Amino acid sequence: MAKIVLDLHDIFNKGMAIDEELNRVITEALKKKVALVEIIPGKGSGQLKKRVLRFLLQPEVKKLYHRLEKDDKNFGRIFVHFKY
Repeated sequence: MAKIVLDLHDIFNKGMAIDEELNRVITEALKKKVALVEIIPGKGSGQLKKRVLRFLLQPEVKKLYHRLEKDDKNFGRIFVHFKY
């Protein structure tokens, strides 16, 4: 199964860049019909993960993907599933 991985470690403190990267991977996944996007906000304080989830739960973004999954084995990972 094809997937796209987005690691946010390098831009964790750059708000606009985070949103741009999230938009980019979702657009890329839809264009290439990729079933899974793995987003790695890292463990840290949990603020970046909350920001990513807030972004993904916006109504206009939420309608683009099928479901969201928080990795129960690795706190610092979020999976976004797409259905075509």
